[in-house]
Amino acid sequence: MSAASEPAAASALEALVAAYMNMLANERRASAHTIRAYERELRDFAAFLAKRGGAEQNVASIEHTDIRAYLGTLYDRGLSKTSAARALAAIRGWFKWLARSGRLDRNVAALVATPRLPKHLPRVPSIEQMNQVVDSVDEEAASWPTRDKVILELLYGCGIRNAELIGLNLEDIHWANEAILVRGKGQKQRLVPLGDAAAEALRIYLAERSARLAAAGTAKTPALLLNLRLRGLGKTAPDRGRKFGTGQARLTSRSVGRIVKHLAMHRGLSADVHPHTLRHAFGTHLLAEGADLRAIQELMGHERLSTTQRYTQLTTAQLEAVYDKTHPRAN
Repeated sequence: MSAASEPAAASALEALVAAYMNMLANERRASAHTIRAYERELRDFAAFLAKRGGAEQNVASIEHTDIRAYLGTLYDRGLSKTSAARALAAIRGWFKWLARSGRLDRNVAALVATPRLPKHLPRVPSIEQMNQVVDSVDEEAASWPTRDKVILELLYGCGIRNAELIGLNLEDIHWANEAILVRGKGQKQRLVPLGDAAAEALRIYLAERSARLAAAGTAKTPALLLNLRLRGLGKTAPDRGRKFGTGQARLTSRSVGRIVKHLAMHRGLSADVHPHTLRHAFGTHLLAEGADLRAIQELMGHERLSTTQRYTQLTTAQLEAVYDKTHPRAN
């Protein structure tokens, strides 16, 4: 294989990767996180193919054995089955698009089985633990208590995703309907009920927020809901956010993660609590209290009911733990 043949093959494959990324961004409206992850996985796969097949390597010559060989190299690097499954998901999506767009006659990626993953059910705090965390947000635990309480109320009280939370704007609060407009994955929108506790926390936060903006001399109230910091207000949170307008910033997902973890640990919960833990708690506690699975699916914005059914498994696991611990015939 010549030195020039490998870059030539790589560039041809990378052009198709770039076309797929463009489709994801402009047609599918995929999130920036999804696009970055898929592009990273596919460019690595394209480089592997170019090195393996040389100048003769083109997308039509790729076989399912090439994909399996690539997954083998991931294991050789020490990556987990979860990482390999994530890479395979990106490859499958690419090949499906190649076939549908007429660039391939057959989708060989469909012949590659997903690595068998261990089933890890997320650990979910109890209802009592969640109430303690949400109700204990004060000056000792938070740099901006009213804002951080809203974060917990919306993540746990409404079951929204971290990305959905930080994307909320003021106009998304539908006070008359007692709901919030949430933009989910793929730019899909849904209305989520706004409970009394979350609504009260929002009103208190927004009143304080307006006062802080006025004190900072901000002429126009920003459209975003959750601010990170306001210039000229003295004490600020030790987080970083994306600049948005003058004198303030929108929270980042990483900032929300730090806030949630800090507040959870302040109440003695595990250090592995993160924003999605609160979303899991939302679904699990609804199911435990008798909510219909289809209703939970709509509330959480799950595209497939099978995703929501994970909460059934989680509740069953909790029941089994109680049975094993208390029933005289369990052991």
